[in-house]
Parts: sequence; structure tokens; C-alpha cells
Amino acid sequence: MAVVADFSPVVADDRLARRNALVLASAQALAGGNNTVIVATAGIIGTMLAPDKGLATLPISIMVFGMWLGTLPVGMLARRYGRRFALQTGTVVGAISGLVCCFGVLSASFGIFLLGAFGCGLYSAAHQSYRFAATDTASDTYKPKAISVAAIIGSTTVIVSKDLWAPHLFAATFIAQSALALLAGLVLTQLKSPPPAPRHQRNEGRPLSEIVRQPLFIAAASCGVVSYVIMNMVMTSAPIAMVDCGHSVTDSTLGIQWHVLGMYAPSFITGYLILRFGVFRIIGLGLALLLVAAGLGIAGQTVAHFWVGLALLGMGWNFAFIGATTLVTDCHRPEERNKVQAFNDFLIFGTMALGSFASGEMLALLGWASVNATAFPPVLAVAVLLAWVARRRVRLPV
Repeated sequence: MAVVADFSPVVADDRLARRNALVLASAQALAGGNNTVIVATAGIIGTMLAPDKGLATLPISIMVFGMWLGTLPVGMLARRYGRRFALQTGTVVGAISGLVCCFGVLSASFGIFLLGAFGCGLYSAAHQSYRFAATDTASDTYKPKAISVAAIIGSTTVIVSKDLWAPHLFAATFIAQSALALLAGLVLTQLKSPPPAPRHQRNEGRPLSEIVRQPLFIAAASCGVVSYVIMNMVMTSAPIAMVDCGHSVTDSTLGIQWHVLGMYAPSFITGYLILRFGVFRIIGLGLALLLVAAGLGIAGQTVAHFWVGLALLGMGWNFAFIGATTLVTDCHRPEERNKVQAFNDFLIFGTMALGSFASGEMLALLGWASVNATAFPPVLAVAVLLAWVARRRVRLPV
């Protein structure tokens, strides 16, 4: 039995973990449409509504900023009221935010659209934590499998709904995004996660400053930050770059669909690969795929270059980020999980916000090839750090 200090005693139950993973995968299939809708549409909407072309990716940057600000409150809600309450609160915010984005499109107001994008970021902070919720009742052997939950509904939503409210491009898409958020909330009612313990029974565990100084956490957080930031910068710029190169909105949206497939389709086997080959090797494979994707972006600007590059970018993110997430779960004890996981996401999304703000100007001033070239220094640096930690086999006692 694994006794969780700040929660009621819980048995590590892989059968329950599989059930929860199925519930979370289904909810993620719906909630994940939030990010895909914003990524596939916000840059194009930005080019239509923003007063300056360099601000075209600002809605995505604002969404990432919302993700950053939402990570710690989501962790606090999960700790105080339980995982399910925190995640369902996120779905309410997501549903309202989709309606705000729709109104911004209908009224041609860039400011209102930015407000809706910020709310979508708060929602994203909640559904990004699904991957940690999947491990709450899992044994150490099953954790990598439980983390691997996925979805691709969002891209189909964009393609089907983008012209349904003509002449307002993408207005209906955000109505659909709100509906998906509500459906995700209904699915989450089936989640069975450990309930919060009374306040007087809670044990805070080790200080956060002690945990984050450990080499394993530094390596895990660095891999998570670099894989997510590079993926986000390239993904954010891709739809605008495709349209600028003369490709259609449908082609750019399909490119994002291939990217989302790359992000989530491998999740069905990523956990098994981690168990079979080791987490360090799988993260290394993910980092290598990120560099191959960047190389394709530099090599050409045909539809094939974009689509294949975006698919590989998604696969690289999947291996590197899920591997990094697995390492994070090795860095904390049960009673420390909420604060460590929330702090990890706070680092990732905070760095993403800074990178995302720069991506629009970089694309406008330097071009698509330069956006891809920025991947090489940080990916190579974190690969060296990962190799050093793997060689030393640094591991925290948990």
C-alpha cells in the first residue's frame, strides 16, 4: 500500500489507473481541441485583426501567458479540493473563453479576441495537468503508460467548422470549442482520483527549494522546457508561414493536423518504449527528431516540407516531453506531487510565454528558416545535460 500523506490512503491500483487513463484520454480528446483550435486559427485571425503584422502571433502568446498564470492555481485547487474539481473548473473557463473568442471574431475586435485567448490559456493549464492526474493511482511500472494520453479532434473541428458562419472565418470554430470543453467536463465526472485530506492531516514534505536543486529534476525540467518551447515556437509560426508562402488555409490546417497526430498518436506506445528502452533514450530520440524537423524547415517551403516537418516536430515533442514528465514523477514523494508538478509546469509555460512573444516578430523580420534555426542551440545544450545525468544515474530517494 502506498500511503499518501496529504491525501487519503490510496492503493497503487493499475486497474484503476487504466480506467482513469481511459477517462482522461477521452477528456483530452475533447479538451485538446482547445489548443489545436487556437494554434491553427489564432495566427491567421491575428493577421486579419492585429494593427501590425508582427503582432499576428500575439493571441497565441497571450494563451501561453494564461497557461503560465494558471498552472499554480490549478495545483492549489487540486491540493485543496481534489484533482477532479480543479480539472472541471478548467472546463467551465474553457467553455466561456470559446464564446468570448467567437464574439471577438464577430465584432472584429483584436482586444476581445485576446481576452478570449487568455481564458483559453487558463483552460489549457488545467487540461495539461491531465497527464499527471493519470498517475495518481498508478504503480511505478505503469506511470509511463498512464501519462501517455492523447487526442486529435481539434484539427478536424477547425477544418469542418471554419466556414460555417460565413463571412466570419473561424467564428463557428470557437462555438465548437466551447461545446468540446463542456463535453470534456461531463467525461471528467467519471474520474476517480484520491480525495483531499483534512487540512490538519496534510504533510507538506520536503521544501520545494530542496527538490528542485536535485540534478534529476533540473534535467527533467530542462527537457520539458526546451521540448515544449521549441515545439511551440515552430508550431505557432507554421500556419502563418504556410499562408505567406502561398499555401491555402486548408493546407495550413492540415499541416497542424499532421502535427497534432505526431504529438499524440505515438502516445499509445511511448509508455511501452520508455519501459523497454529507458526514459533517457526515449528523451534523446525526441530531441533528435526535433532537430530533424528544424532541418526540414530550413531545407524548403513546399507543402511536403511543412507537413513532414510538423509531424516530426510533434513526434519529437511527444517522446521528449512525456519522457521528461516521467522523470518529474521520479523526483517527488506522494505528498509533494502537487507542488512539484505545478512548479514544473510553471517553469515550462513561463518560458513558453517569453518564446511565444518573440516568434511573431522573428517570423516577420527573419523568416521561417530562422525560426527553425533557433532550435539547435537549446536542444543540443539540453542533450548534453541529459547525457551527463544519465551517465551518473542520478536519482532521488522517494
